[in-house]
Amino acid sequence: MDDERQRPDHGPLAGFTVGVTAARRADELGALLERRGAVVLHAPALRIVPLADDSELLAATKDIIGQAPDIAVATTAIGFRGWVEAADGWGLGEDLLSALRGVRILARGPKVKGAIRAAGLTEEWSPASESLAEVLDRLLEEGVDGLRVAVQLHGEPLPGFVESLRAGGAEVVGVPVYRWMPPEDIGPVDRLLDAAVSRTLDAVTFTSAPAAASLLSRARERGQLDEVLAALGHDVLPACVGPVTALPLQALGVGTVQPERFRLGPLVQLLCQELPARARSLPVAGHRVEIRGHAVLVDGALRPVPPAGMSLLRALSRRPGWVVARADLLRALPGTGRDEHAVETAMARLRSALGAPKLIQTVVKRGYRLALDPAAETKYADD
Repeated sequence: MDDERQRPDHGPLAGFTVGVTAARRADELGALLERRGAVVLHAPALRIVPLADDSELLAATKDIIGQAPDIAVATTAIGFRGWVEAADGWGLGEDLLSALRGVRILARGPKVKGAIRAAGLTEEWSPASESLAEVLDRLLEEGVDGLRVAVQLHGEPLPGFVESLRAGGAEVVGVPVYRWMPPEDIGPVDRLLDAAVSRTLDAVTFTSAPAAASLLSRARERGQLDEVLAALGHDVLPACVGPVTALPLQALGVGTVQPERFRLGPLVQLLCQELPARARSLPVAGHRVEIRGHAVLVDGALRPVPPAGMSLLRALSRRPGWVVARADLLRALPGTGRDEHAVETAMARLRSALGAPKLIQTVVKRGYRLALDPAAETKYADD
């Protein structure tokens, strides 16, 4: 029974705010995060525009039916399924599958393999890394000179991939199944960027390279790129589903975290490990205090804290046990004014939210301090 009482009634991501930039499966990812306690900020950085009525896709399909390729490269499950469905809609579905049955099909990963097999086809090979770079290496090692290669494009051109095949002597037929476009409503993206810059966002997830590139492009348009990169480099954790997704961020010097398995579930589990590990944990007035994004754990109990209170608490925690002057705390408050009474009001609300008033001591005529336990004074004195 004691174990039941001591078990936390919140998830591992409680107190953290996580941004979701996905256009596809955003609801699924958001639900996984919310079930673990996170507040989710949805900001699809792109929208997928299917090309079922696109003359370019129709022409590529007819080209492949008329002259089957030697090799076909399938890059995404949704793209491959969409291609077969579009062909069915044009009355060309069976002709397309017949043309592909005698073709060596390479799949980028397990999901693509599933889509290929669902269509009644069989792939020849798929890399364990789910990397197109490994697919390219295999093709070039085997030699593509004189071969006709169909490449299902996954929303953006693959110039390095396509150009390398052409340089190796291949004839490449691009199959543009869908295209990435900017979101119809850019407002959520702008709010996510503002949250990153103001540090009210703890992590942002990326499930495709185009989404990462789009977010950075929007930051550049708004004149926020340097601020956003600084936030992603220190306070806001960028979490990518895999190494390909991380490339636009890495190109600008932003380090990312990635799960070992490139799936949504492992991505969420990674955040469940990383974000609590980054939270500041201190022994204060006989309690264990863990400072999260918009809440505090006091002896394991979740205490939501207003934004002004979190700003004060972070300012105090930078030098735990040391007195922080009211003037310095006033500068830390959002929308800084000149009336130090605002500090007293916010401090009263913070103490109330924490449920343990003695965590923060008032030092008469000087300011406030976190009541760091004496045994910890030496450890944190020079932080």
